Amino acid sequence: MRIAMTLPWGSCLGGAEEQLQIILEGAHDSGHEVELLFFEAGPWQRELAAAGFHVEVIPAGRLRHVHRYIATVARLAQSFRERQPDLIVNWSAKTQLYGSPAAVLAGMRDRVMWWNQMIPPPDSWLDRSATLLPAIAVGCNAKAAAEAQERLFPRRRTLVWYAGTRVPSDTATAAPLTLPEGVPVVGMVGRLQPWKGQDRLLRAQALLHERGHDFHTVIVGGDAYGLSPEYAASLPPLISSLGLEGAVTMTGQVPDAAPYLEQMDILVNASDPEPFGNVLVEGMARGVAAVGVNSGGPGEYLDDRHTGMLARSGEPDAIADALEPLLVSPSLRSSVAQAGHELFMREFTEAAMRKRFFDHLESVARNGSKSGPSSR
Repeated sequence: MRIAMTLPWGSCLGGAEEQLQIILEGAHDSGHEVELLFFEAGPWQRELAAAGFHVEVIPAGRLRHVHRYIATVARLAQSFRERQPDLIVNWSAKTQLYGSPAAVLAGMRDRVMWWNQMIPPPDSWLDRSATLLPAIAVGCNAKAAAEAQERLFPRRRTLVWYAGTRVPSDTATAAPLTLPEGVPVVGMVGRLQPWKGQDRLLRAQALLHERGHDFHTVIVGGDAYGLSPEYAASLPPLISSLGLEGAVTMTGQVPDAAPYLEQMDILVNASDPEPFGNVLVEGMARGVAAVGVNSGGPGEYLDDRHTGMLARSGEPDAIADALEPLLVSPSLRSSVAQAGHELFMREFTEAAMRKRFFDHLESVARNGSKSGPSSR
């Protein structure tokens, strides 16, 4: 099957792009031909071209530039006609705004689907606009995302695809941080942005210190791509105001979070809601006890107190309550980490992830708009 994918960024910005990178690494072996159309040039686009993928760059500019928008849609339509894909996959709501009209122009409206990487809020103009455009299916990363998507007009067929990550290498890596001994290490990995909730983890740590629990927090990540500089700058003063100097390590931006995950006893994802929580799966792959919020993706694959811990919300007191049992019971921490690792090996390896992905695309291409309203 020939698949054309439209991508908004030329850089691998976050979890969605990392998931796609892992999928693409096995695309040739899957028997599918994946062709990539980027809306901007960048290092990721160049790496994929060097890896042998057919890559085309069609600069899109900003949506408000009407002349650029029309030109981009026309060029996309021309590319679709030339390549004759069996399925057009728009990898985000933004690229759906270009890819769907281009597919209509190319006479391929019955071959286009798109991926909503977030849980769409009801007032999101971007998600609403993308949903209004023709598509035979919308891919989502969790049931919560699919249910929110189905509430948008018009109701489109949705499919749910759980991501995954690579099986970690057995090769030992040097510990990047010198951390205090004798106390649990609690970590968070991600860009420093308000919705990620690094501040809420720090406030939870202060609450737990008041309850008599001593641990060290490691915050891995920086203000990648300058998305939230004010928020990133607010965290060191917050650490001081909470009296947590010496109990928190901030690494800044790092090229690879894996060595830092290896040093953690507990990994927290405080996003609420979280579309999927790929970093939790990366922690589970390394035998780290996972804590997520019981909304969005984590609430669907973590079994509370078995394969992970679920906070009732992303608020500091709820995170503290979810962390506390793992801090006071090394045996619970060990059993949760082991069960989480077993779940990863069953469901979330790169092989399992790729199979789910291409199985869904084959089903969409085969059945098209004749399929039912949802596929779970």
